[in-house]
Amino acid sequence: MVNKMNAILEKTEEATQMKGVAKKKRTSRRQKVRKITILISFLLFPVIIFYLSPYLPIRGGIEGVIVGSLIVFAVLFTGALFLGRAYCGYVCPAAGLQNVCMNIENKKTKGKYWIKWFIWVPWITTVILMPILVAEEGITQVDFLYQTRENYGVSLMGLPGYVIYYAVLGIIVVLAFLVGRRAFCHYGCWMAPFMIIGRKISNFLRLPALRLKADKDKCIDCKRCDNVCPMSLPVNELVKSGNMEHSECILCGYCVDSCPKKAISYVFSTPSKSRSK
Repeated sequence: MVNKMNAILEKTEEATQMKGVAKKKRTSRRQKVRKITILISFLLFPVIIFYLSPYLPIRGGIEGVIVGSLIVFAVLFTGALFLGRAYCGYVCPAAGLQNVCMNIENKKTKGKYWIKWFIWVPWITTVILMPILVAEEGITQVDFLYQTRENYGVSLMGLPGYVIYYAVLGIIVVLAFLVGRRAFCHYGCWMAPFMIIGRKISNFLRLPALRLKADKDKCIDCKRCDNVCPMSLPVNELVKSGNMEHSECILCGYCVDSCPKKAISYVFSTPSKSRSK
């Protein structure tokens, strides 16, 4: 009888271990897919750069045109109401380049994430004022393909286009090496504020959205989540607080997949009532 019970326990333990291995494979596969996705996005960056351009909204505003990149930014803002900054974790071409840089220099960035607002606020103010102060009739049309009908990407502008393209890449790489992981996301990105504001509004309205959920009772303080977070966030502190909300979180799921006790998980829910950062 005892031998039979031991055999059952061994089989149960083996089955549990097999499930754990299978789950680990699934979660690691998620990160592989994510990395491949942002790498492909980066390789397509020369083609899609004009649809992420901070310059075209200003030029279009002067002519009274709402251009493609401004429409993309509006979509990112709207998407952030329900998906937060998942675009930054799974789609952004700059993420692909920065992920490559992390294989060479992987030091953490440090606070002062408000610096990008000194870039974004004057820029978005200019975008808004151009149609009002410069365009003769204000906004007269919406043209997603503005300036891109005959050619696409950096080739559209010839040599100046390539200069601008490689200058942007240079800034991203230099920041990654000198400042740390995904420093461009923290300090220079003109798209992140759209999603941060969208997320803030979503939380204020208590809309259901993609989020991270923590079970602090499962946490063993191994701090693997802190070490792997590509945004250098204090994930362990967030877990202990029971609230995973942070304006710089890109919902990449690295902390979810690295936690040995599965103390962090994805959920689609309304925000926690505790204060977010």
